[in-house]
Amino acid sequence: MRLVLRAGLSLALMGLAACAALATATPGVPVGPDRAIRMEARHVPLGIGGATLAPGVSYAGGLVLRGPDLHGLSDLKIQGSRAWAVSDFGSLVRFDIVLNRNGRLTSATNAISRPLTGPDGAVLAPKENADAEGLAILADGEVLVSFERDHRIWSYGSGFASPASPVPSPQVAFPANEGMEGLAPDGDGWLVLGEGGGAWLCDRGGCAPLSDPMPSPADGFRFTGADRDPHGGWFVVERLFIPPLNMQARVRHLSPEGVLSAPLIQLRPPASTDNFEGIAAVETATGTRLYILSDDNDNFVQKTLLLAFDIGR
Repeated sequence: MRLVLRAGLSLALMGLAACAALATATPGVPVGPDRAIRMEARHVPLGIGGATLAPGVSYAGGLVLRGPDLHGLSDLKIQGSRAWAVSDFGSLVRFDIVLNRNGRLTSATNAISRPLTGPDGAVLAPKENADAEGLAILADGEVLVSFERDHRIWSYGSGFASPASPVPSPQVAFPANEGMEGLAPDGDGWLVLGEGGGAWLCDRGGCAPLSDPMPSPADGFRFTGADRDPHGGWFVVERLFIPPLNMQARVRHLSPEGVLSAPLIQLRPPASTDNFEGIAAVETATGTRLYILSDDNDNFVQKTLLLAFDIGR
C-alpha cells in the first residue's frame, strides 16, 4: 500500500540508519524478459533504542538497498539464496542475498527485474491495474501475486514461467487502497490477509475464513505481509504510521486457529524502521530466519530496508 508522507518526515527518517560498506552490483546481460538492474547494498545497524525483540529473537544483519528499480517493493519471499519481490509499480524483482560465514546478512547482488503482465501477455498499466501487494511461492514452485485497487490474485505458473491466470480470492469488498496485502503458502493452497483485518484460506475450489472471529491487527497497526512458518502457522508483519514522524513495524505469529501471538519483533524510531510490507521465513538448523522488507513509496526521505532476524526453537 502506498503511503502519503509529509515533507517533515525527512529529518526523522534520514537519521534512522547509519550506513557503511557499500556493495554495488553492476548490471550484466539481460536474459529473456528479465532486465539486469543496478543495486547498491549498504550495511545498516538495528540502531540503539527503538527495537524490542522477544526472548530467543536476535538481529542477524540488515541492508539498505538503493537503485532506480528498487522502489515500492511490497512483498518478499526467498528460495535458497534467491529473493523475490513485487512492487507497487507492476514489476517482479529478484536478487541474491549474501551471508557471511556466521550466517549474517552482509550484501545483495545479481538483481534483475521484469514487468508484470496480464493474461494476454501485455505489460500491466496504469498504476491502478499494476499495484502488486502480495507474493506467494507454493510448494510446487507456482508463483501467485495479489493486486489491490483492482483486487485479484493471479498465478504465473511454476517458476513464473506461464501467462497470468486468475485463481480464487476472497469475495470481499476491500477498500480501493487496502486490499490483499498478505499472501502466503498453505500446503496446496494459500493464505490471504486483508490490510484492515481478516484471514482466508484459499485453494482451487474457493476461499473460506481462517477462523471465527477473524484475526485483526490492533492499536492502529495494519496487516502488510505474511509467510508460512516452517514449523506451523504463519509469520505476519504489521505496520503503523502516525504522521508526520512515527513509523513503526512489528512481527507476530498467526496460528492455524487464527490466534495472533504477542509481538516477536517491534521496531520504532530511532531504530532502523520504515514502511515494512514484505516478509519471508526460512528454516535454519536452529530455528527460523525472518527477513522483512520495506516499501519506500518512491519517496526520497524513505528507504528500502532488508533486515534479518533469527528466531530460535
